[in-house]
Amino acid sequence: MEKIIEKAATLVEAFPYIRSFRDRVVVVKYGGSTQPDEGGSDTILADLVFMETVGMRPVVVHGGGKEISRRLAEAGVETVWVNGLRVTDEETMQVVEDTLFGVVNRRIVEGIEGLNGKARGMSAKGVEIMHVIRHDAQVEVDGKTVAVDIGFVGDVDRIEPDPIRVACEEGAIPVIAPIGVGPDGKGYNVNADTAAGEIARALQAEKLVFLTDVNGILRDSADPDSLISTLHINDVDALLQDGTAGGGMIPKLQACVRAVKGGVHKTHIIDGRVPHALLLEIFTREGIGTEIVQ
Repeated sequence: MEKIIEKAATLVEAFPYIRSFRDRVVVVKYGGSTQPDEGGSDTILADLVFMETVGMRPVVVHGGGKEISRRLAEAGVETVWVNGLRVTDEETMQVVEDTLFGVVNRRIVEGIEGLNGKARGMSAKGVEIMHVIRHDAQVEVDGKTVAVDIGFVGDVDRIEPDPIRVACEEGAIPVIAPIGVGPDGKGYNVNADTAAGEIARALQAEKLVFLTDVNGILRDSADPDSLISTLHINDVDALLQDGTAGGGMIPKLQACVRAVKGGVHKTHIIDGRVPHALLLEIFTREGIGTEIVQ
């Protein structure tokens, strides 16, 4: 009986959050490393369906870098990186599009539908959600800054949010592959963290949540107890400059800061490997990761 009562208490704790977030948009960046095929929790899709069922409007922006790298290797195409960005010629871009939209996006959509949810897969290029300009890469060579052409890699110019809003209003969960469309009408590879942040800003989302393979921002990477549970945007630069946050965390934090400054109420970085990570972060008092706020 006590366990049954505890379940009721959990529902009561979640009730005010369910009520206050009804009809609110929550953008979720579903990183490739947190998807079940890469060792992540298989409860994330159930969390998304639950959120939509209780009246929230989840929007998924997914990555798929590891899957792309595998498929490029199988095709005998060498991956070259510049400043952490994949050099993307026409051949590589075709693999990127086929993998992100044709494989990863479809897998997520089918997973949601398998839980009796309604999902709408979208290429940000195909429905012209994300308009981009070619990324201007620069590197240091012999002490000089030199421009480098890295191909079909895009920086977000603007977001057209209406197709996403329509899907939400029709009770579907939009699942978006971060492929932008350039002025030339061609597809461009866009960092999924950046894409999620820009989409959250355009939708004026209640929350932007990054699902990662770490439990948030740590003051000491070797000490899991050094988790920063709440981080103010004015303190982010110091963490980036002193190296506390580096690597793949940099674009996430930059997207969080830009999103909050652009009107998103709260942003979160959480461990997507934890069962029901989304529900724990959104519907409980404590949460499980790092929230970045104004």
